[in-house]
Amino acid sequence: MDNTRVFKMAFASVYPHYVAKAEKKGRTKAELHTIIHWLTGYDEQSLKQQIENRVDFQTFFANAPRMNPNVSKITGVICGYRVEEIEDPLMQQIRYLDKLVDELAKGKKMETILRK
Repeated sequence: MDNTRVFKMAFASVYPHYVAKAEKKGRTKAELHTIIHWLTGYDEQSLKQQIENRVDFQTFFANAPRMNPNVSKITGVICGYRVEEIEDPLMQQIRYLDKLVDELAKGKKMETILRK
């Protein structure tokens, strides 16, 4: 499967969909940001810069200060694929984020989402 198109998508173009998905289910933008911070190590200012600069997913994850060491605890199915079995590291990171946003929208507790 050619993932180039997904990798070149601007994070900023998908970000509003993450916000809408969370808010539609009664969750907050702040909770979404907590998840993104936990996963990538971005702080609020650096996350805002990534969005404003319209970086693509490849750059977004390449520039991430540090991926959380507990990402291996993120398991389950997203878009028909088990996240723990995705071979391409970048696609796996993208799907980790998708999985966490899904869990937020499904009403899971933040402690569970953040693998505490």
